[in-house]
Amino acid sequence: MSSGSSFLGRMADASRERVRRARLAVSQGLLADRARAAPAAPPLELGGFDLIAELKLRSPAAGGLATRSFDRGEQLAAYARGGAAAVSVLTESDEFHGSLSHLEDAAAALAAHGCPVMRKDFLTSPYQVLEARAAGAGGVLVIVTMLEDSEIRELVDCAREYGLFVLLEAFDRRDLERIAALPLASGAPQVLAGVNCRDLRDLNVRFERFAELAPFIPVELPTVAESGISSATDAATVSELGYELALVGSALMQSGRPEQALRDMLAAGRNVREDLRACS
Repeated sequence: MSSGSSFLGRMADASRERVRRARLAVSQGLLADRARAAPAAPPLELGGFDLIAELKLRSPAAGGLATRSFDRGEQLAAYARGGAAAVSVLTESDEFHGSLSHLEDAAAALAAHGCPVMRKDFLTSPYQVLEARAAGAGGVLVIVTMLEDSEIRELVDCAREYGLFVLLEAFDRRDLERIAALPLASGAPQVLAGVNCRDLRDLNVRFERFAELAPFIPVELPTVAESGISSATDAATVSELGYELALVGSALMQSGRPEQALRDMLAAGRNVREDLRACS
């Protein structure tokens, strides 16, 4: 395992400290009871090319993404109306200004739309998977670069035991090789393989990495393009490269019309898929 950057190392250390403090307030056994009692989340349903829309109030690379008048409820409703397959919710508080309450609110708001929410954070412990499920989440993101293989397996096993899908996030070829080597059984809940094209050294986007890394993604897993997708053209490009989903955050948060922006990206990605099928 390599943290890949001082940034991820800091985030992992802070995450472990949050778990330590949380355990003092709520035991893992009690949290597991709450997770089991939580209403089932809507399933993640995929259809050719899909979008995971992200609720992200701030990012270290872009700074603040939400204005003073920002309405989380309306943003979530726009994502649901626009056809998001799932909504990713940042819960890390220091760098991203997120919280578990945001996740819980999103799960409650989107349940009626049949749209699952995914906890996006720097997860290091199954305890945090239980937190996600207790808050109503239907999925979690796991960052391969900053974890040992044994830690990844623990997180995936816990997620699948409690019915959550998992997005395994990779930053380079080595990460993808580690994902391919994991003993991941097929079936539901799904395990997805994501490529994040952000350079961990300077947090800049390297869009060309989607093409460079596409050949190394495990073929048996649905593939997700993460970071740097800001337009319908970008969505079409990653769809043509073989990615089945795109995770879009900053572009939708900064758009004055997030529902329409989401619809445009979805249409562009799906049109590419239809054209490829017609030519095959």
